[in-house]
Amino acid sequence: MPIRTSKTTITIEGACTVEDALPLLEALQATPKAKVALKTCTHLHSAALQVLLALRPTILSLPEEPFLARWIAPALKADGR
Repeated sequence: MPIRTSKTTITIEGACTVEDALPLLEALQATPKAKVALKTCTHLHSAALQVLLALRPTILSLPEEPFLARWIAPALKADGR
């Protein structure tokens, strides 16, 4: 599973598939003040993206993967926080 959690951070590594959307939601609900690290995320399924857009956690690091950096990172930054 590409989702690792600690008391303060949720890290998404590699490919985050549709099966990971529910565990991501549960992790964010269990630790609502956790920051999300996406630096090494290489694929983010739209279901996982919807979780991030709905809950708007603080993003600690944006993905370095070119497609995600170009198209997904701006949506995650555009929350006005």
